[in-house]
Amino acid sequence: ARLPPASTRKGSLFFLYSVAAAVAGFLLTAVPSWTGQRGIAGAPLVGLVVLWLAGRCVASLPLGLAPAVIAVVDLAFFPVLALAVLPSLVRSGNRRNAIFFGFITLLFAANLHFYIAGAASTAPLRLTLNTVMVMVTVVGGRIVPAFTSATLKKRGVNVPIPGHAFLDGGSVVAVLAVLAGDVLWPESVISGWLAAMAAAMLTLRLARWQSHLTLRDPLVWVLHLAYAWLPIALALKAAWLLAGAMDAVTWVHALTAGAFATMILGVMSRASLGHTGRPLVAGRAMTAAYLALTAAALARVFGPTLAPGAWVAWLAGAAALWSAAYLLFVFVYAPILWGPRADGRPG
Repeated sequence: ARLPPASTRKGSLFFLYSVAAAVAGFLLTAVPSWTGQRGIAGAPLVGLVVLWLAGRCVASLPLGLAPAVIAVVDLAFFPVLALAVLPSLVRSGNRRNAIFFGFITLLFAANLHFYIAGAASTAPLRLTLNTVMVMVTVVGGRIVPAFTSATLKKRGVNVPIPGHAFLDGGSVVAVLAVLAGDVLWPESVISGWLAAMAAAMLTLRLARWQSHLTLRDPLVWVLHLAYAWLPIALALKAAWLLAGAMDAVTWVHALTAGAFATMILGVMSRASLGHTGRPLVAGRAMTAAYLALTAAALARVFGPTLAPGAWVAWLAGAAALWSAAYLLFVFVYAPILWGPRADGRPG
């Protein structure tokens, strides 16, 4: 059993580099909040967006450019992103979030390795998948219980969600061990056991977050759902590596279409409301988007197992639902993001 063929891996790397745009959006929004300093805006922000788009164009379109030129343009995004957010963190002495520069470094290393080793190597995809998984573990571990607690308090539900040093720290260590295992012993029994242990740790951590009390608030339960895809993906990976369950090879899609895409949509929709001075309430359209994305992930991960003969139909259906979810986001949020803040404040 191996990761998908080279053409599919290249497409997966393209998707995961698209995830880098979400990573950049998160950091450019979060760093000013962490440091109390003004974030980049105007021409520098436009330049960063153009640089990301340029990388996508040179890497995917037949422009006749030399391989070295393609590599330089494509690789430039992560260093420039680091330079955009590093000064604020350094000036503020914010060491707690220095780990994110480690993540940027790993993503850059994965992209560089892709150009050095070529599409035939599975190492860049493994490193990218695991790096983003660690990021979701860290960020989700901070925001999911915090947003849950705040929402429940507003509803008058006084249910504390205290931290747990062993589970909180152990979950991060466990997924870091999965990353290390995939670098040192890829697709091995060791990697399988590391995935199983990480799945158990993440499940125990999530079980403390009172997920059942969030069902009335889509902006919150979607984050719980996104986090839940992490142990699901790792459990599938463990079944694939330890028991040879070939159907479980879809663990890759549980991570990408499940955890990554759902967390991105959930965080974007919440942050967009908060940063435009609007109430933190998801309407029917966004609730439908969350449900469509969930259905897409379920179809992509479990559909081929339920009906192998309809594999193409499952794939097409998952793609259609995934696209519909993000189109709904654009439909709902384009007017919000283009218009003025609802509270009259600048920004």
